[in-house]
Formats: sequence, structure tokens, C-alpha cells
Amino acid sequence: MKYKTTIGLEIHTQLLTKTKAFCSCSANAFESEPNSNICPVCTGQPGALPVFNEEALNLGIKAAIALNADINEYSRFDRKNYFYPDLPKGYQITQYFHPLANNGYIEIDDKKIRINRIHLEEDSGKMFHAGEDLENASYSFVDYNRSGIPLIEIVTEPDIESPEEARKFMEKLRNILRYAEISSGDMEKGALRCDANISITDLEKNIQSNRVEVKNINSFKFVEKALEYERNRIIELMEKGENIPQETRGWNFSTKSTFSMRSKEEEADYRYFPEPDIPPVIVTQEKINEIKKTMPEMIDEKTKRFIDEYKIKEYDAEILAGDKDLANYFEKAAKIVKNPQFVSNLIITDLMREMNKNNVELKDVKIKAKHYKELEELINSGKISTKIAKDVFIEMFKSGKMPSEIVKEKGLEQIDDDSVIEEIVKKIIENNQKQYQQYKNGKTKLFGFFVGQVMKETKGKANPQKANEIVRKLLDE
Repeated sequence: MKYKTTIGLEIHTQLLTKTKAFCSCSANAFESEPNSNICPVCTGQPGALPVFNEEALNLGIKAAIALNADINEYSRFDRKNYFYPDLPKGYQITQYFHPLANNGYIEIDDKKIRINRIHLEEDSGKMFHAGEDLENASYSFVDYNRSGIPLIEIVTEPDIESPEEARKFMEKLRNILRYAEISSGDMEKGALRCDANISITDLEKNIQSNRVEVKNINSFKFVEKALEYERNRIIELMEKGENIPQETRGWNFSTKSTFSMRSKEEEADYRYFPEPDIPPVIVTQEKINEIKKTMPEMIDEKTKRFIDEYKIKEYDAEILAGDKDLANYFEKAAKIVKNPQFVSNLIITDLMREMNKNNVELKDVKIKAKHYKELEELINSGKISTKIAKDVFIEMFKSGKMPSEIVKEKGLEQIDDDSVIEEIVKKIIENNQKQYQQYKNGKTKLFGFFVGQVMKETKGKANPQKANEIVRKLLDE
């Protein structure tokens, strides 16, 4: 490997509070009319004073616990000064010198991705650009509804070594935040936004490129695609001997490419200084302990429990526990069936395939726990085969009907009568004398041919075990 990729992420997460970070305006900005959830505080009017939202602090502490971070007893707010149309005050209230928490981590594929810091801050407004994209916009609008919504910023160490690993980190982070009800994690609604920093090292020449930042990537797929594009772009420039500017670039999802936005600001450019209108934040151990009591079972704990309690495969447990809604869906069925692995197999293989194919979300799936229980009973009783069960499942997904109802309507009940199967086998042998003689002459692999003909003749409804036994008995007579 000639080139080494080094990636660090800065993730902004909107917190699930009812009101904004420093005023009583609603924090539900996404579905509101533009500039309807604003006041003198969140638009920075002269003389307006901020008052910190304690619920935002509680969710920040919750996030620090969920991300295995050390919570600082003392933290405080600072002003980050810069001019941009969506920042009406001319500065952002954030935590720079003394963040809420440090030294966290998330495990991805048995590797720890370290988190340098977790700090509280307020969001800016949102720009809407007229035209196809930011590069070609002729004019812009600003909606200040988002101004002042409470955020946590999560800054990783540069431990990520591939675009795929960055995507996996983001996916697990989103699931953790949803589990603990800290954030909705909806990237498409701006509740989770990612800025990615990437540099490339030529291991043969021992040369490292400048760091490039890609801003405001709004989906997991695009996190991976944007970083793949940047990695290839930087390597191509390095091979030509060209300099890689330290800059901020945007991601154009329609062209699947990045574009230069501006030179990268340094920390000194923001002229940080302590926020004079908000007192320091003191977090006691007692408060941390209280919030720990409210923490739900998290992903890694649930994964282990699924393996121990339901005896399912580790791979399956990781997938099912990775999403809170999917975990709850699985567990409702697993509790009432005899074999939870049966449910796991159907969810991961069949349900997810049908959901993707039909663009259906889990909340709209018609198959419930009782469907899995009855389907298992039909198979165990010998009324349908596992092959027929696959067809029944697809019909359940479409209609929401119970398995027994589908089996009855479509005449799918398994043929279990020995005499009926025996007559079918005799007919098949009679119609395939050439293959029968070859089998009798030692070509025993043709056994599978005859079983296949039985299943074809019965449209998969013959009891497979009985079909095998009867075919062997009649062929060997």
C-alpha cells in the first residue's frame, strides 16, 4: 500500500429539546414556515440576553455517557466570531476553551475510533440558494428558524483510515444517538451533519498532503462518496507533483464531486473569547449519576443480550441491535416463537430485501410478531415446506394477511400423504426411463434429478423429507 488515508470527522447533532439553546423559541425548525420561530435572542438583537436551556445540558451529558467520554466538572461558553449571512449575531455561542467532555470512543469492527471532544453550541440559520447548486446560485435566501437550536459537536481523532470506515462510524453514531433519545439523527433534515477532514500520506516518499475539509455532507452514502472522491483527487495531484491547498470544499451530490469554497480558516481567525452573558456550567457527579439512571440499554449491551438470550448468531445480533426500531421489532417476535433464529433469518434476509425492493419503512411493514409465530407453526407441523414459507412471506409482506389464510387461499398446504407422493414418483420414473436405467447402472447422482422432478410436479408442495425417502425406496427396488 503506497498511500495512507487519514480522516477526522466533525459532527454536528441537533438535540431533541422543545426549545432553543438560549431562548424559548420552538426547536422544531424543519417543518415551520421560514422565519416563524425566531425572537430577539436567537436573531442577536441589541440588548437581548441568552439564558441556557438545562435540558440541552442534560442531553449533552447523556451523549457523553453513551460515547464513553469523560465529563468535565467545569465547562463554559465562548464566542466564535465570523461573518456569514446565516449568523445574525456575527458570532456563534460555543464551547472552545473548556468543552463539556473529552476522551470518548466508538468501536467499529473491533477498532476504537477515539473522540477528542464533545461540546455544546448553538446552530446557525440555513441558506437556500436559487439555482441548481451553490456553485451556480444567482441569489440566496436565509431562514433563521434554525438559529439557536442546541447542538453538540463531536470531534474525532484522526483515527479513521478509509471512507468506508467513516461511513460506518457515522451510522453507528446515529444509532447510538437515537437509542438514547438524544437526537433524531435525520441527516436529510439537517439533524446530523458531517464535516470531514482528509489528508493523504505517500508512504514511499514519506510526504503528507495538506488537510482538506469537506463541508456539510448530508447522507451516509455521500460521506463515503465525498471522501472517496477527495482521496482520489488528492492522490492524483500528488502523483503530478502539484500542491494540495489547505481549503474547505463543498460536495455536489448531483455531479458526485467536490468543489472549492474557500481557504481553510485557522483557529486564530475566529477570535475566540469567553461568552460574558452566560455563567460557567458546573456538572456534579450527582447529576451524572442521575442521568446514568435514565440511560436505556445501548447497542453493544443489546447485541450481547440477543446472543445470550435468544441464541442467535453474532452477525445477526449486530445487525438487529444496531437499529433501535429494528431491535424492538425483532424482540417482539423472538419472545413468542420457539426458535428466534428463524425470525432473525427472515428479518435479515427476506424482510430487508422486500423493504428495499418496495421502498417501505419499518414502521409501515404489515408483518407483525403473530405472523412469525404462525408461520413457524405451519412449518413445524409439516403443513408447508420452508420453500413455500418464502412465498407465503412475500404475500404476507404485500397484504398483511395471516400465513394460514394465504396457505388456504392459494392451496399451498404441503403434500404429506405417502400414497399420493408414491404415485407421483412412480409416474416420474415411468416418464424418465432413460435416467432411471442410468441410475440403476450406477449413476447415483441422478437421485437429485428425480427428487427435483417431484418438487417440480408438486410445485414445491411435497414434503421434502418424504419425497427423498420415497424416491430412494422406489429407485432401489
